[in-house]
Amino acid sequence: MKKQALISVSDKTGIADFAKGLAEQGYDIISTGGTLRTIQEAGIEAAAVEDITGFPEMLEGRVKTLHPVIHAGLLAKRDNDTHKQQLEEKNINPIDIVVVNLYPFKQTLDQPNVREEEIIENIDIGGPTMLRAAAKSFRDVTPVVDPDDYDDILQAIQNDELDVTFRKKLAAKVFRHTAQYDALIAGHFTEETFPENYTITYEKVQTLRYGENPHQEAAFYKTPIESPMSLVSAKQRHGKELSYNNIQDANAALSIIAEYDRPTAVAVKHMNPCGIGMAEDLKTAFSRAYDADPVSIFGGIVACNRTIEADTAEQLSGIFLEIIIAPAFTDEAFTILTKKKNIRLLELKMDVAKENSHKLMGVNGGVLIQDNDNKETSRSDLSYPTERKPTERELDDLLFAWKAVRHVKSNAIVLANDMQTLGVGAGQMNRVGAAGIALEQAGDKANGAALASDAFFPMPDTVEIAAKAGVKAIIQPGGSKRDQDSIDMCNQYGVAMVYTGTRHFKH
Repeated sequence: MKKQALISVSDKTGIADFAKGLAEQGYDIISTGGTLRTIQEAGIEAAAVEDITGFPEMLEGRVKTLHPVIHAGLLAKRDNDTHKQQLEEKNINPIDIVVVNLYPFKQTLDQPNVREEEIIENIDIGGPTMLRAAAKSFRDVTPVVDPDDYDDILQAIQNDELDVTFRKKLAAKVFRHTAQYDALIAGHFTEETFPENYTITYEKVQTLRYGENPHQEAAFYKTPIESPMSLVSAKQRHGKELSYNNIQDANAALSIIAEYDRPTAVAVKHMNPCGIGMAEDLKTAFSRAYDADPVSIFGGIVACNRTIEADTAEQLSGIFLEIIIAPAFTDEAFTILTKKKNIRLLELKMDVAKENSHKLMGVNGGVLIQDNDNKETSRSDLSYPTERKPTERELDDLLFAWKAVRHVKSNAIVLANDMQTLGVGAGQMNRVGAAGIALEQAGDKANGAALASDAFFPMPDTVEIAAKAGVKAIIQPGGSKRDQDSIDMCNQYGVAMVYTGTRHFKH
């Protein structure tokens, strides 16, 4: 009995050549609609599905391949005598290869101002059904969903290597493909924040050399629907391939830079900011970020929210940096920076819009899911419990530091003055310890500075050491049972304190 291949694809890349190759290997081609026309126009003989089923397409093409002649030909077990007898009784020929890719649901979602009706019409029914049937029957049927596999499949047929091991790999790819397809559809229609089943899907960007450490394997994946300020959307213009740790740090830098709309430079090391500077021009902003911690920036990552020009590039070129991210580089800046062979230069449109998707954190046997910490704090949200109120300049520095501290590992303290971070205390087991690190780093610059704390003060000790170092204003959530102790300490030293009412733990 002659072998049959059923071909029905939305993405017609390479399909004519593949069909020709199958025909040359002795396969009869069955096809539908536009795919059939493409194959026939290429001079390849092919039969319409309705000629095989004896039933015409109907419901504007919604029903084409949903027919027992097709699915019996896919699902019959070739080594089962009862199945073979039933096929013979109904005059049904087995189908040996199914080549299907699905209606472009994701591409439809990406279209601006797309209508709901158009989205619904791009939910494929027959395609996933055929693919799943073929994949279930991989011992007898070859399921094909990816045009990148066409050449390998033809070669395997020619070399008589289209064995069950090969087909099982293709079947696994099919089930991954249809699972992603269904996940996108479910995600579009789901309105609950945390539904009973949380189904997500990612697409592989690249295999990485290793993970956090050389003994760990790793890969980089992206969401199918593009997100704002996403590293996967960046264009790498120069330098080595990004590593696992590079990606982690670069993502942290992008999250921080998204907080600021004026010219800003952010230096990141181990996912914590080591320096943030904001000014009326990028050159001054970067100078402030560098001066904030000229030691820790070594080997770090810098993100800027303005085009990097020659003057800033000269500053950057004098430092060993892993990555520089910016909306663009002028030609002169690019020439200056690319003198360093290995530095990665990434271009990415900067968008201050916050990511609204959920944040996932793996735990043994499960995952924690929460909203991203995107809550904004404005001046109208603030309250002023101390006798002295902050000046306008102090208030500007407090809010600048408050935007920074939410991106520092808890317990977190950030000192700032004149739109520049001066000291960062990150990831400490107690708050006074974090403050001590930030104050030590700031040194004499702590005098007159503003201090931001990601959570309330359980005791007045943090306020006391800050005040003794010359800190003049503090911003914190408030809400401790011992808030009054901290207020009294501020009043004793003439420090202004501001409450936000919002905590920003980051574990």
